[in-house]
Amino acid sequence: MRPSLLLPLLLVITTPAAAQGLQQQVEAKLAEAATGTRFGLVVTDAEGREVVAVNPDGRFMPASNTKMFTTAAAYAALAGLDRPDAAGGAAVRFEGEDVILEGNGDARMSSADDCKVDCLAMLADAVAARTKRVRSVIGDDTLFPDQRWSPGMSWNNIPSRSGTGISALTLDDNELAVEVTPGAIGAPPRAVAVLPYYRIDNRAVTVAGAGSRLGYDRAVNGMVLRITGTIGAEAKPETLRVGIDDPAHYAAWRLRSLLEARGVQVAGAVSTRHRAPMPEDDPAIRKDALAARPPALPALARLTPPPLAEDVTIINKVSQNLHAELLLRRLGLRRGSGSIADGMVEVRAMLDTAGVPRTSWDLSDGSGMSSYNRVAPRGTVTMLRWIAAQPWGAAWRASLPVAGVDGTLSRRFKDTALEGKLFAKTGTLNATNALSGYLIAKSGKTLTFSAFANDVPSDASATKFIDAALVLVAEAN
Repeated sequence: MRPSLLLPLLLVITTPAAAQGLQQQVEAKLAEAATGTRFGLVVTDAEGREVVAVNPDGRFMPASNTKMFTTAAAYAALAGLDRPDAAGGAAVRFEGEDVILEGNGDARMSSADDCKVDCLAMLADAVAARTKRVRSVIGDDTLFPDQRWSPGMSWNNIPSRSGTGISALTLDDNELAVEVTPGAIGAPPRAVAVLPYYRIDNRAVTVAGAGSRLGYDRAVNGMVLRITGTIGAEAKPETLRVGIDDPAHYAAWRLRSLLEARGVQVAGAVSTRHRAPMPEDDPAIRKDALAARPPALPALARLTPPPLAEDVTIINKVSQNLHAELLLRRLGLRRGSGSIADGMVEVRAMLDTAGVPRTSWDLSDGSGMSSYNRVAPRGTVTMLRWIAAQPWGAAWRASLPVAGVDGTLSRRFKDTALEGKLFAKTGTLNATNALSGYLIAKSGKTLTFSAFANDVPSDASATKFIDAALVLVAEAN
């Protein structure tokens, strides 16, 4: 063989061998995880060629990787995400002597004392400037159907902040803080809610030491919060953040207290208006659900929240479940009802445009709390590569956590080749770990990846094996 032909032939032979070597290294690293763990991983280069593929078309529970689908669909479907969210702000109006607090899908309204923007106090000020006596305060969340929890969410998450109720009228992230302070050994600790919305049944006990194993529970739609477990006498106070099942009621209850603090007499009760879900998937009976909403009288005052793009960053950086669910329902308004199903129509439209096979995904919520969700690594990478090519792709990517820097990745990939060079959405649920996004390899090239671990034994975690596999990939490319 002539020497001039030898080099090209060697390249043809050795390049696949090198790739095969990386594949084997990655598979060996993943095999170190606890027995029974099921992995899926796809990594592609800038041209879309697969660098590593482990069970690429397998279907995995994605946990909070679901938020990528929701937030990307919002960028694809909603205009003006970088402008103030004028359509989403809550409003107050009068119906006779009743004050109506109307929710319009905003996730960020606050009643905190130090609130500066999107504040319930501004609406209370408007009512107090108008009158010093009202009859009732009514929380109205009829913009969305009353679907407070998505299909497939575990019931035991409902009392927690992770499973708080979803409502078009949202205040203080629909959660309540309860501070637990140690008492004398053998005595109950002191348990005080920041706001007296729930009645606290304190069954916790103070024990010796500095450890803490507190728990809490509450019946669905119940108003009694039971606190259990132990807290060490030397422990620092612990804050429990508990969910609220009827956010519209909580918001109206809170408005009443703010009105009374401003000298407004509230003669009647706090109540709510909800809209029952319709079987809108049946075309024979489907109708425009918004038409069933009674015509609203002009608003006395209305809030203008910050741009939705800022909320997308909150959703992806810290993995905020409630905000993701509200964004899905905001997408559903484009189809009429503001339902989960209508939101999913928008997600599917995006995925169809991106060329993601229908067999690569099934989603039942916007946050990833549903155990019904399934996605495939190869399909997820297809979506991520499509996102990167969109005019809004860079803005969306900037909303992702950065390895070793911020969000849910602030403590991962420290002192590795990927610190500050991986931009990805995390995901953690029972027996599930996930990580998908983009990484900058040793060569400086950007790779796209999606990794899932399912069936992880309860006393283990697969994150360190996913992270180690991605470091191997980055160092080899």
